[in-house]
Amino acid sequence: MFVSENLSVNAAGNLAIGGVDTVELAKEYGTPLYVMDEQEIRRTLRRFHDSINKYYDGKGSVHYASKAFSCMEMCRIVASEGDGLDAVSIGELYTALKAGFPMEKVGFHGNNKTDEELEFAVDNKVGHIVVDNIPELHRLERIAAEKNAVPHIMFRIKPGISAHTHDKIMTGQIDSKFGFALETGEAFEAVKEALSCKNVELAGVHCHIGSQIFDIVPFEEAAKVMLRFIAKVKNELGFEIRELNLGGGFGIKYTSQDDPQPFENYLERVSAVVKEECAKLNIEQPFIYIEPGRSVAAPAGITLYTVGARKIIPDIRTYISIDGGMPDNPRYILYGSEYDAVVANKAGEERTEKVTIAGKCCESGDLIGENMPLQHAEAGDIIAVCATGAYNYSMSSNYNRLQKPAVVFVNNGESRIAVKRETLDDIIRNDI
Repeated sequence: MFVSENLSVNAAGNLAIGGVDTVELAKEYGTPLYVMDEQEIRRTLRRFHDSINKYYDGKGSVHYASKAFSCMEMCRIVASEGDGLDAVSIGELYTALKAGFPMEKVGFHGNNKTDEELEFAVDNKVGHIVVDNIPELHRLERIAAEKNAVPHIMFRIKPGISAHTHDKIMTGQIDSKFGFALETGEAFEAVKEALSCKNVELAGVHCHIGSQIFDIVPFEEAAKVMLRFIAKVKNELGFEIRELNLGGGFGIKYTSQDDPQPFENYLERVSAVVKEECAKLNIEQPFIYIEPGRSVAAPAGITLYTVGARKIIPDIRTYISIDGGMPDNPRYILYGSEYDAVVANKAGEERTEKVTIAGKCCESGDLIGENMPLQHAEAGDIIAVCATGAYNYSMSSNYNRLQKPAVVFVNNGESRIAVKRETLDDIIRNDI
C-alpha cells in the first residue's frame, strides 16, 4: 500500500510513521515538516553492516554518505551503530565533529576542496581524504608538511562504467567532473605521484558510478575494473593498495513502479566478483568500504504539508496547493523525480483522483509532482509525501525567503525535534 515499510494506517484512519500519527505531528510541530523514523534508519544501517560483515568475512565497513541527510542527530545515530561517515564539505565535517562523531571513521570527498577544508580535515585527523585531482594532492602534501602530519588518502577513480540512471547523477563515466580517468593513464600517474610524496599515505582507491541504480551488473563491472587497476599498480609499481571503496548508489522505492533489489543482493553478488577477481589477479582482497546514503535516509523520511487550495482546470488538471514546495523539495524541478503521496488524514481511503501537487513559490515549475494518485484533498487536509528523507532537507533553500522546516525524529511512539524550524529572524540573521 505504501512505498516504505514503516508507514501504516492507524485506528483513526490516519497515516502513521513508525507508529506515530502524522496528523498529530502536523498539529504539534506545524507544516511543512520533515519526519524521520529513527528505527528505520537503524534497521537499514544494520542490514548493510551485517551484510558487509557476512559477505566480506568481516573485512569491510559501512560509511553513511551524509550528503543525503546531515544533521547532528543523524551523525549521532550513525556513530551509535558503529558505522563510518562520508562528508563532502567543511560544513558536513563540522557537523560530525560537533556531534562527537569519531573523526578517524570519516572520509572526506569533494572535487574542489579548498585549503581551508583540507586544513580542517588534517587538523581534525579525518580518517581518509579522497583526493580528486593532482593540484589537490600537491596542496594537501604542502598543508600536511606544514602541520607535520601524514594523512591517509584515497584516489577517486572513474571506472568508465555508465549506470542506468538520470544523467545528472551519473558519476562513473569518463566525462565526469569527479576523479581520475583510467583510460588516459591519468589514474596510474596519480598513484606514481602519490608514492613520491612524503606527507601523504596512499591507503586506497575509490569509485562511485552514480545514484538510484537498480541494476547490479554495473556495480559488478566497477569492482572488476577497480581490482584490475589495483593489480596493475602492484605488478608495475610494486605497491599493493590495501583498501577499496566501491561507493553507493543503491536504488530505493519512490513509487509503486520502482522495483529495487534488496541491498543484500548487491553485496552478495559484488562480493563474489571481488573474491573471484582477487584470486584470478593474485592480489590480496582489499578492505572494502561502501557508502549508502539515499538508501539509508530516503525510506525513513516523509514530508508533511497542509493543503491551502484546490484548483480545478476542467479537462486539463487539478492543482492541490500546499504550504511548501521547491525550497523544501527541489528534486522534481531539478530531475523530474517522482514521489508517492497520501492524504494523511484520509490514509485508509481509496486514491480516487490524479492531481498535480503545487508548491507556493513564484515559479510555474514549483511542483512536487504531476498526475499523482491521491485521495480527494481539500483545504486543511494534511498531505504526506513519502521517501523524502534524502536530498530534501539537505538541498533545501530559502527561495522566496521561506523558512526551512523543522526536522522531527520519531522513535518507539515518541517524537523529538532534531532541527528547529527557522524563524523570520533566521532569514535575516546575516543581513547588514
